[in-house]
Amino acid sequence: MAPSRPSSAPLTRTTDDRPVYVIGAGPGGLAAAYALRARGVRAVVLEKSDRVGASWRRHYDRLRLHTTRRLSALPGLAMPRRFGRWVSRDDVVRYLEKYAEHHELEIVTGVEVFRIDRAADGEGWLLHASGGRELTGGAVVVATGFNHTPHMPDWPGREEYDGTLLHAGDYRDAAPYAGRDVLVVGAGNTGAEIAADLAEGGAARVRLAVRTVPHLVRRSTAGWAAQYTGVLVRRLPVRLVDRLARPLAKASTPDLSAQGLPRPDTGLYSRVREGAIPVQDVGLIDAVRKGKVEVVAAVEGFEDGKVALADGSRIAPDAVIAATGYARGLEGLVGHLGVLDGQGRPVVRGAATPADAPGLYFQGYTNPISGMLRELAIDAEKIAKAVARRTRTA
Repeated sequence: MAPSRPSSAPLTRTTDDRPVYVIGAGPGGLAAAYALRARGVRAVVLEKSDRVGASWRRHYDRLRLHTTRRLSALPGLAMPRRFGRWVSRDDVVRYLEKYAEHHELEIVTGVEVFRIDRAADGEGWLLHASGGRELTGGAVVVATGFNHTPHMPDWPGREEYDGTLLHAGDYRDAAPYAGRDVLVVGAGNTGAEIAADLAEGGAARVRLAVRTVPHLVRRSTAGWAAQYTGVLVRRLPVRLVDRLARPLAKASTPDLSAQGLPRPDTGLYSRVREGAIPVQDVGLIDAVRKGKVEVVAAVEGFEDGKVALADGSRIAPDAVIAATGYARGLEGLVGHLGVLDGQGRPVVRGAATPADAPGLYFQGYTNPISGMLRELAIDAEKIAKAVARRTRTA
């Protein structure tokens, strides 16, 4: 995408001269705000922290995008070539700061929105925010983030554990764990990378507790990024992609059955459709093969200060890091509107709005195989187009 300047189109507003409010100044919110501005619609971004990209600033130090730089840029501004192919956490933050500045986005920080209701006149939306604010917008884009609320399982007996217990969202680097015995719980991309980071960073022993064996893929094979395959297959039939993935997995990744990571019985794309993205290898495979990361059974709870595993064994690590995911945290904000499914996820995305909530959009709440940043950039354009169309017909 070539860099571009803010649109010179005159700014228009939605119903009764009300702006569009975008909740959240992460990648999804910033992309939506720019796309709206480019179509001449005034968008005001409300961010509860004091800076853009707050959630990215909290990620662990070694994090790099698993998607390529070119396919991770937001609309209207390319990522600099100097960031390299796999962009670091700090460079993502720099990019988001530059994006907001470059497009002169209207961002108000220090404002948290707690609840969204229909406006009293039935047109537009009323936002209840911190400081007693009540803001009325013609439309609302909710973009509070996929990784919003850390999920820590309510393991029985965990209060008796006297070691270090923390969620992966609070992990930064391996330094505090040098020479220690650490258990990482959860074999998604975060857990896999933290386990590899600990093994490389001097932990005395690293174990990875796995409940459901993940699909492992190389981030890149002979220069071909796994994301490229994800883009190509995302609209193909699930069964076909499952069949194609099996021989590719055997050719590109070793059999780790002897180390406790057998190849999954379920298809790769079937698992994606259920919400389980393949683990892109950035060191875990070698760490497991060399015995630097030991695979153990899932955690069932804590007993007598030890960790109880599903196979009946008990272990006593010095620290437990729970890479157990996040909740979207949308129930208090919009749960009363009937726009969430049974797992707290929005029932629509992109240009679609719920049947009973016209003008309410959701941005960035899926984790597709083709890349989250790529898809939310596409959805931002769709949202802006839909809002502009509603504005013209209002």
